Amino acid sequence: MSLLFRHRLLATVTRCGPCAARASSMWSHVEMGPPDPILGVTEAFVRDTNSKKMNLGVGAYRDDSGKPYILSCVRKAESQISAKKLDKEYLPIAGLAEFTRASAALALGEDSEVVKSSRFVTVQGLSGTGSLRIGASFLQRFFQHSRAVYLPKPSWGNHTALFRDSGLEPKAYRYYDPKTCGFDAAGALDDISKIPEQSIILLHACAHNPTGVDPRPEQWKELAALVKKRKLFPFFDMAYQGFASGDINRDAWALRHFIEQGISVVIAQSFAKNMGLYGERVGAFTVVCSDPDEAKRVESQLKILIRPMYSNPPLSGARIAAMILNTPELRAEWLEEVKGMANRIISMREQLVSNLKKEGSIHNWQHITDQIGMFCFTGLKPEQVDRLTKEFSVYLTKDGRISVAGITSANVGYLAHAIYQVTK
Repeated sequence: MSLLFRHRLLATVTRCGPCAARASSMWSHVEMGPPDPILGVTEAFVRDTNSKKMNLGVGAYRDDSGKPYILSCVRKAESQISAKKLDKEYLPIAGLAEFTRASAALALGEDSEVVKSSRFVTVQGLSGTGSLRIGASFLQRFFQHSRAVYLPKPSWGNHTALFRDSGLEPKAYRYYDPKTCGFDAAGALDDISKIPEQSIILLHACAHNPTGVDPRPEQWKELAALVKKRKLFPFFDMAYQGFASGDINRDAWALRHFIEQGISVVIAQSFAKNMGLYGERVGAFTVVCSDPDEAKRVESQLKILIRPMYSNPPLSGARIAAMILNTPELRAEWLEEVKGMANRIISMREQLVSNLKKEGSIHNWQHITDQIGMFCFTGLKPEQVDRLTKEFSVYLTKDGRISVAGITSANVGYLAHAIYQVTK
């Protein structure tokens, strides 16, 4: 073996070693990303051995036994669909027609002039997140006036990344007042009055996530008037229709009021919370247009956007939602069940406040019952949250947000005692 050959062989072996492979890896520059704050809470909860532990971080409904809840109307719809022995062919790009029409009517109202005149287009999306992403991509491509989208502060944690990754520029307006644990009406109106005209503004239709703080109807009217005056473009995120108050029309009131005022809007809907279809990923994105011809043109472009994203949406969940919305008996049962879920959440809020008073707390906890929906901003400080977790095995996010769905008749007393101990 020549000396030159031995040197080449040695060099080859050295380069092929583990260290060399790591150094020359295509992805060696990729850094470890931060953990998701909600998933981190759940992982810590799972490791905890305390029999009284509570997970108040997960945004999914639980029954009064703390178990995942499947609606009876969903089971019946699945059974009826199964009996039809339907095929599993691809859906059209825009989704299941009987679902998209029913979804729009649910949001806008069966008697809505927009629905009756067919001056809207609705496409099926991958639950709320996917529907928001369709909308963000559509605005990035066709909204000619601004790239800025103004989010309430705080907003759902995924909003910022979602709009940013769609090529828009997330900004903020005041919304939550930590002093009152309520709506900062003056701050919101002041900030919105300074937003450049023809910018996009995101609004939570009901059950604001993460705070549970919603404007009152008279405050919504002020917001609508200002949005109209400033020529802003509202993007409504409606993830909790029916689940917030138990009344689908009450929860859609703000959205419908904006439309009645002649304000053009887009809407993202989710059926995860109000039908318990979390894993089915059922959602819709709607654009309110000026006439049917405009709606057809917008639909054509939405299809062009969706096609390279995921081609077409999933079938199973859309069939379930469509069956429930379009079958009178199932729809009536759903309305009762969603009202029952909302009422349980409301009851847990009331019981928590009642038990805090029994513990002897002198704090004003009225914001817990004033807020609405799955989430509650308790007003707890980060150091109090740490004590709750370390001393009582109560898991929640650092900002003091709790999922009220994680509270039950069996553990509400323990939670009240724990909160009292860290706040007295």
